[in-house]
Amino acid sequence: MEQTVKISVRNLVEFILREGDIDNRMAGSMERDAMQQGSRIHRKIQRRMGSAYRAEVLLKIQCPCEGFILQVEGRADGILTEEGQTVIDEIKGVMRDLEMVREPVGVHLAQAKCYAYIYASQNGLDAVGVQMTYCNLETEEIKRFRQQYGLKELEGWFGDLVRAYEKWAGFQIAWKKERNASIRRTEFPFPYRAGQRDLAASVYRTILRHKKLFIQAPTGVGKTMAVLFPAVRAMGEELGEKIFYLTAKTITRTVAEQAFQTLRSRGLQFKVITLTAKEKICFCEETECNPDACPYAKGHYDRVNDAVFDLINKGCELTRGVLEAQAKEYQVCPFEMALDVSLWVDAVICDYNYVFDPNAHLKRFFSEGNKGGYLFLIDEAHNLVERGREMYSAEIYKEEVLRIKRLVKTEAPVLAKRLEECNRQLLEMKRECENYTILMNEAAGLQENPGFAKGEGGCQVVDSVSHVSLKLMNVFAELERYLEECQDQGKREEVLDFYFQIRDFLNIYEILDENYTVYAELERQGHFKLKLLCVNPAANLQKYLEQGNSTVFFSATLLPIHYYKKLLSVETDDYAVYAESTFPEKNRLLLLGTDVSTRYTLRGKEMYCRIARYILETIRAKRGNYMIFFPSYRFMEDVYEAFRGEAAEEDDIECVLQSQYMGEEAREIFLETFEEERDNSLAGFCVMGGIFSEGIDLTKDRLIGAVIVGTGLPQVCNDREILRAYFDSRKLSGFDYAYLYPGMNKVLQSAGRVIRTEEDRGVILLLDERFLGAQYQGTFPREWSGIQTCRLGNLEEKLKYFWGNGRI
Repeated sequence: MEQTVKISVRNLVEFILREGDIDNRMAGSMERDAMQQGSRIHRKIQRRMGSAYRAEVLLKIQCPCEGFILQVEGRADGILTEEGQTVIDEIKGVMRDLEMVREPVGVHLAQAKCYAYIYASQNGLDAVGVQMTYCNLETEEIKRFRQQYGLKELEGWFGDLVRAYEKWAGFQIAWKKERNASIRRTEFPFPYRAGQRDLAASVYRTILRHKKLFIQAPTGVGKTMAVLFPAVRAMGEELGEKIFYLTAKTITRTVAEQAFQTLRSRGLQFKVITLTAKEKICFCEETECNPDACPYAKGHYDRVNDAVFDLINKGCELTRGVLEAQAKEYQVCPFEMALDVSLWVDAVICDYNYVFDPNAHLKRFFSEGNKGGYLFLIDEAHNLVERGREMYSAEIYKEEVLRIKRLVKTEAPVLAKRLEECNRQLLEMKRECENYTILMNEAAGLQENPGFAKGEGGCQVVDSVSHVSLKLMNVFAELERYLEECQDQGKREEVLDFYFQIRDFLNIYEILDENYTVYAELERQGHFKLKLLCVNPAANLQKYLEQGNSTVFFSATLLPIHYYKKLLSVETDDYAVYAESTFPEKNRLLLLGTDVSTRYTLRGKEMYCRIARYILETIRAKRGNYMIFFPSYRFMEDVYEAFRGEAAEEDDIECVLQSQYMGEEAREIFLETFEEERDNSLAGFCVMGGIFSEGIDLTKDRLIGAVIVGTGLPQVCNDREILRAYFDSRKLSGFDYAYLYPGMNKVLQSAGRVIRTEEDRGVILLLDERFLGAQYQGTFPREWSGIQTCRLGNLEEKLKYFWGNGRI
């Protein structure tokens, strides 16, 4: 039986028929049908069309090719039968003025022609009409283009389209056969560590049953390979079409690349691509994606398919260097080419935003209604909670509305008028917020306002912002028009940034539900903000995860599991695995200093000096490399100053400090300092939750101790207080969800830098009396059961005993 390859009408025409330049100066108005209001307009127009109109008609056709069948399928927006004539209707919602729509967009018309051919050929029609219906999403004004096509003409045109795609589908089939044969021959590349085989089996069972799995696995278990290998085996057994290995940081991507390379060295044939951010891989000094500024943007779509087909037929090596060389040879954008290559590979290693961000996700894979059979492997999954909240939240500032109004008022009076209408609404909300703040303060007896965080401006939860969204829709339509006509490049860039802010706000407004809190905030500096805050991102994440077969969330710090299950999944029957640590307990000394605190009320010179003495005693006990983690840069700097005062001349300690705005080169230099051979001790002063508190791998004597100053709790702010109130209202511990769990995750991540292999020995010192509390200790991993308390007076004794005898 011949194999069947399926492709949607939209994907077929957009892939084969694209042409011309990349040009980000276009606001993208003709693609606004992707917005949810576009879907509503579709339904509204369809309902108006009467009984002779059939909506959402599923059409598919099978085309014989060499060695396989190509099935092209999709839904026609409408089929109209009137006076014996059949017309295929394709509806597109747009924001631009319909006067500027002078003819159908080529790929839109091609979609309609595909449906016309399929319907005419299957229903014995000699001719069929094609109607393009464009509808302005703001005014609901409609403009139609209609044309008649003969069956023979459509048949020839559609045949050319299929033949152009045939070589791609043929490649897909041949490669899959070769890949699957190699998967069956590939064995697990190492002897299984304790618990690693069970972990791999859990991943395979999860994929087999199309479920989600949460894995808490300490460093050393070998979780990357234990997750990756069974996923690869599952693909070989048709349990998944593509692996998405998702990470939050560049360094974690390197670990995944190395794991795939290890499997390839054992004979696995598997095409893997790592997606690099546009700014990093761009060949130009400035990332200006238009044909006037970039030679690789000019004619990109005319050449890119040839570049991609050539590359995927060369082999499995798809490193950044290979991609860049191919892009230069074919004179195409390396970033856009890499996205196209990702369609034809077996695994994609990329940042979370390529899958989950509503503005940056890969539409090739995650368009609405798509079911891709993907396997999602989400590394360092604890990061996805906050990243998810950021992706699905949006805000606008009144001051920004006013600034753009002043910028455009002379050449765009209509846009300025729309902006002023919006500004007036925000001004009214600002006054309400000010009055609310005054009333709340009076009710509290002029004490701290219980409605918002101390030290911040007023904050008021808002029931509805529908009136603002309507005004913003008007603004958005005028922004589209302005950007189409603006010749001043400087102004255009400023307005384009604002355009994207409004777009994001309107898109998030469309998905508001019980997982959101909307609030107005008068910031301390007087700026007024309206924010749509995604409190629980699980439902939004699910919209993308459900397009796959299975998801594995894994991290060395996924505790407590119930917290991550609540915020990353909507299911109640997800699996969870706790992998035990394989490291000898005697190799680690875990101490809790009970006579120090980082509470705000106890901070001061005396406490900074006490913390500095703890750090100094720890380093004096054994020469080596240490990292000291702090809750903030300010706290780090204060303690560092005290540390330099406490250290005597004979203390030969080199210090390096993390700075707030480190570039990639500065980060590398910082880490390289820990790799160097030295006769003295090295102390790296860092910030918890920062770039050096997770993902870095300093083994053996490259790091022998970590001092963690404070509980890592996020600073009290309006967002955090709103999270707290939200979860309290749902009978969950608001403090734990808003502060404790995120804070303790930073602590656990920082502590995890020390013991990286079974041969490593090291000290972990927690400095804050709050760690004694049951609430905090309830978040400790099982392997911390041997934690000991200490005071500054007996610290030296405990450290010497550990380093001299192996353990206390």
